[in-house]
Amino acid sequence: MMHRPPHLEDFALKETKPHLGGGKVSGDKLTSTYDLVEQMQYLYVRVVKAKELPAKDVTGSLDPYVEVKLGNYKGTTRHFEKKSNPEWNQVFAFSKDRLQASMLEIIVKDKDLAKDDFVGRVVFDLNEVPKRVPPDSPLAPQWYRLEDRKGDKVRGEVMLAVWMGTQADEAFPEAWHSDAATVSGTDALANIRSKVYLSPKLWYLRVNVIEAQDLQPSDKGRYPEVYVKAKLGNQVLRTRVSQSRSINPLWNEDLMFVAAEPFEEPLILSVEDRVAPNKDEVLGHCGIPLQYVDRRLDHKPVNTRWHNLERYIIVEGEQKKKDTKFASRIHLRICLEGGYHVLDESTHYSSDLRPTAKQLWKSSIGILELGILSAQGLLPMKTKDGRGTTDAYCVAKYGQKWVRTRTIIDSFMPRWNEQYTWEVFDPCTVITIGVFDNCHLHGGDKNGPARDSKIGKVRIRLSTLETDRVYTHSYPLLVLHPNGVKKMGEIHLAVRFTCSSLLNMMHMYSHPLLPKMHYIHPLTVSQLDSLRHQATLIVSMRLSRAEPPLRKEVVEYMLDVGSHMWSMRRSKANFFRIMGVLSGLIAVGKWFDQICHWKNPITTVLIHILFIILVIYPELILPTIFLYLFMIGVWYYRWRPRHPPHMDTRLSHADSAHPDELDEEFDTFPTSRPTDIVRMRYDRLRSIAGRIQTVVGDLATQGERLQSLLSWRDPRATALFVIFCLVAAIVLYVTPFQVVALLTGFYVLRHPRFRHKLPSVPLNFFRRLPARTDCML
Repeated sequence: MMHRPPHLEDFALKETKPHLGGGKVSGDKLTSTYDLVEQMQYLYVRVVKAKELPAKDVTGSLDPYVEVKLGNYKGTTRHFEKKSNPEWNQVFAFSKDRLQASMLEIIVKDKDLAKDDFVGRVVFDLNEVPKRVPPDSPLAPQWYRLEDRKGDKVRGEVMLAVWMGTQADEAFPEAWHSDAATVSGTDALANIRSKVYLSPKLWYLRVNVIEAQDLQPSDKGRYPEVYVKAKLGNQVLRTRVSQSRSINPLWNEDLMFVAAEPFEEPLILSVEDRVAPNKDEVLGHCGIPLQYVDRRLDHKPVNTRWHNLERYIIVEGEQKKKDTKFASRIHLRICLEGGYHVLDESTHYSSDLRPTAKQLWKSSIGILELGILSAQGLLPMKTKDGRGTTDAYCVAKYGQKWVRTRTIIDSFMPRWNEQYTWEVFDPCTVITIGVFDNCHLHGGDKNGPARDSKIGKVRIRLSTLETDRVYTHSYPLLVLHPNGVKKMGEIHLAVRFTCSSLLNMMHMYSHPLLPKMHYIHPLTVSQLDSLRHQATLIVSMRLSRAEPPLRKEVVEYMLDVGSHMWSMRRSKANFFRIMGVLSGLIAVGKWFDQICHWKNPITTVLIHILFIILVIYPELILPTIFLYLFMIGVWYYRWRPRHPPHMDTRLSHADSAHPDELDEEFDTFPTSRPTDIVRMRYDRLRSIAGRIQTVVGDLATQGERLQSLLSWRDPRATALFVIFCLVAAIVLYVTPFQVVALLTGFYVLRHPRFRHKLPSVPLNFFRRLPARTDCML
């Protein structure tokens, strides 16, 4: 048995067997609510309100708040000023694993600048607390009379509900947690709670600039050089300068933008005249609100419209509209494209492929369920009070839905045990799970805005999963640093893909990957790159405005922004991937060469017999090929992958990358490295590009030699080839095809004693054909 090296074993995927769903298992499929996570028991305390609280000063009022005390843990509600009947409606959750006492105290206090005064309390014995499991209805709160420290009843009542539950309780997401007892402040508490986010609905905006009429340039004695500039938010595009240099220019050019609902900014179009190399004159502009723009679902053109162009003048430093008798006009065809899918992720691991318009969506084919269980072995990400600490949370993204778990404070082995579900519309999609360190719990960094640090991420392709099977694995969290690949810990996940209709899912494999508009009116590669960049900016900006925000650095890491930049390591990895694909063909070629040279005479004789049978009965050729492929597939079924794929350091060449290559990969754009390092890297790139240039030139040479067979560039070679073609046509006409095939096969498979080491005549002839290399400078 082969053993992996220790460092590769450390980066491997590990199958686990957690106690999911409280152990309620039916076959391979679990049957309880929150069945993909381990149950975590919590003591919940809901403090609703109080009434008839006694006054503590001569004014007859008090500033009440409630302190929930369990052992060393204390949670407090907000306080109200001068109110004897306050309403808090706050929930506190204490982890059962960390219970340090048998009695629960709910103490009502009066907020005092000098010293908080005791008003009264209610005490519960934890052995008497009832249990509740959803889908049971919430426990109804009750009024409890306050007691003093001696246990005697005093004036005032408080409405409470106390119960034992799990993380499946609907009060769990918004509750104050004993795990986060060190976190204070409303903003900090909001930053640690679990949340669900939705990406904004993105549209492609197509602006077809057709023409303009009656432009009024300031210089009447010259031909205007007119172009149109369009602006939508931070996106600015320009048409080319019109070739018809007149006051009625023509363009008929498309400009593509990304717009997000709700539409907050109008499309601004300005017609400008290039009067000098660095001077442009605005001949007029117009604003178009996007909510009034036509939306199309197919390739049928929408109606065109004329828009009046307005001009402004500067009067005493202020911009004012200029009154004109005749307004210039611009002719436009504008539409929001609902038939495209707006790409905000790489197409290689996209989580959603549906068109923008909901009318074009197909029905879902299944449900994806993800249980984020725990992490272990996390490394310290920051320093607090002189020691390393990590406040970890997870973000998962699939389709338009983003989920964020709660933050576990100061733990290298956090346990989340949170479960989420998504509708699946295409099995050939990928879910991404990232782990981050929360750096916004204590007001951020004194040196500037804090950024949540990335700990690692995992991608799981749904098409690699068996339906209705629960996958429980521990995934290594790998991050590439300038000094090499580093394991930041492991994340424990449970995944299940449930298919609602096997027939519909199988039918999806016959559909195109992207909506049909991508093929009827395809966008160029440069357009797609630019639009994807704009889409990621819009998504990160919108999600960072949520409360609590899903921060820009988190969104960009999840969407792999910057993955298209040059990387020597990634280029090597892709080269060896190509070689891995071609290795099968190379192996077949080597095997056939051994057959031709009679390395194994018995195998060669069997190949001769098979060849004779296929030539005599040619109708068996295709059935034989497909039967052979079928048998290979059935044979490999025994060794089919039983685990989802994961990040492979060897495939990525992350474990063997040179430090300078990694430093180049993490360099900014444009570069910030010293001149001598940039010169060295440029020379290295020139050397690699020179070898690629040679290979491309050799391929071009072979193609040009094929073209020269009938081009008469070499008259003798073309004459020989033409005569050979005539003779071959006559011979093949009078000779049965089977005879020709047999003779050709026997010649190729002839015994080595009938071979010689010199190249064959056809190869000699081909290599002598002229190419255009001698015409190159």
